[in-house]
Amino acid sequence: MKNYNLGFISDENLFKQVKETVEKYRFEINLESFNKNIIDPIKLTFDSKIYGKNINAIIATEILRQIDKSNTNHIGYFHQNIFRYLGGTDWIVPKEGFDIINNIENIYVEMKNKHNTMNSSSSQKTYMVMQNKILKNINAQCFLVEVIAKDSQNIPWLISLNKQKMSDNRIRRISIDKFYEIVTKDKFAFKKLLEVLPSVLDDVLYSLNRTSVKSSVLKELQELSPNIFKSLYYLAFSKYEGFNNFDI
Repeated sequence: MKNYNLGFISDENLFKQVKETVEKYRFEINLESFNKNIIDPIKLTFDSKIYGKNINAIIATEILRQIDKSNTNHIGYFHQNIFRYLGGTDWIVPKEGFDIINNIENIYVEMKNKHNTMNSSSSQKTYMVMQNKILKNINAQCFLVEVIAKDSQNIPWLISLNKQKMSDNRIRRISIDKFYEIVTKDKFAFKKLLEVLPSVLDDVLYSLNRTSVKSSVLKELQELSPNIFKSLYYLAFSKYEGFNNFDI
């Protein structure tokens, strides 16, 4: 194992956290999972004709889109669970409730990937949960930590509740670089982590011998019909009138 030399996390724990995240990624997809939510063949037809791509290429793009959608959740797992290894034993990742907790310092964290992830209703609900926490525990601090924030910041979270602007110094909106600084006491900890992340990923992928996605989708579609378009329409509309004799 390489020396990543971050100081605030051991090489072994960093490798372990990245490996656990990679292992959650999807590396295989078949027709059943591809069509789990029923593919829209009409959209794929439009995409194929408008962008001048054959249907195989359009399906390949859709496969990657589906895989990317599920993998996005695993990045959230990485951002949250790495704090099991940062800041000693004070920081914990509970199975339910807040994403991260420090019971010694009475810090309760909700983590979001992007600053615009939550709509107004979700933001209000999250704020009220935090508000309830500080009402029950006067020493509590609640953080909304955003991985991709508009700015590097550690500010009171200003929100509208029932058309009234509200804020409390104990409920804060924090960019992840500032949160890393709070946890590790290193101002540049988040930046340092990202600098070594590509190298750690290379090491993990080498250890797992995984480098590409295996897909049987096209093969299974061709088994339904040599005409891929026909197979796609059959999957979506086989129970509709006339589609038992559909030609395209």
